[in-house]
Amino acid sequence: MTEGAVGGLVLAAGGGRRLGGRPKALLVGRGRLFVERAAADLRAAGCGRVHVVLGAAAEEVRARADLTGCVVVVNRDWESGMGSSLRAGLRSLAGAGARGALVSLVDQPGVGAAAMARVLAAYRTPETLAAAAYAGRRGHPVLIGAAHFAGVVREARGDRGARAYLRAHEGEITQVECADVAAPDDIDEPGDLVDLR
Repeated sequence: MTEGAVGGLVLAAGGGRRLGGRPKALLVGRGRLFVERAAADLRAAGCGRVHVVLGAAAEEVRARADLTGCVVVVNRDWESGMGSSLRAGLRSLAGAGARGALVSLVDQPGVGAAAMARVLAAYRTPETLAAAAYAGRRGHPVLIGAAHFAGVVREARGDRGARAYLRAHEGEITQVECADVAAPDDIDEPGDLVDLR
């Protein structure tokens, strides 16, 4: 990773329980695996090296997905929730010397490079916290400066991710409106995939 760069982080470990056990990284939308699209969008947005956290069916994802140039992190504790994936990804980025992490969720294919680039542009220092907003409501991607990595790792548990940490630092978060370029809808159930064919 380029010294001082903000790294991209794709959280892609989920097993897709409500999707009948189809790992979200392997879902296909508009002819491309979700995990490939998320990683490519982070690169296009201007991130340094992209780190991808896998869990469910990690070996199959590695075999099928083109993650060339990405750092793949396997979270063996993925079933405990997104918090463990966020911890694993931030530790990986910290070890690579990243100045921050732009965090993207694999199950939000409507959040693309344009929104990611806007949030990335809010980076100023390692103390930066920023997040996309949709009609004023905070969402993803989230930009976490390296000065916050340890605090997020300490507090990220279960499926809450960085939510508790961000709530405690609400006044420090720069919100970047992205509703005109992205849709933050989660893909959680089979019906959610209909519009992505």
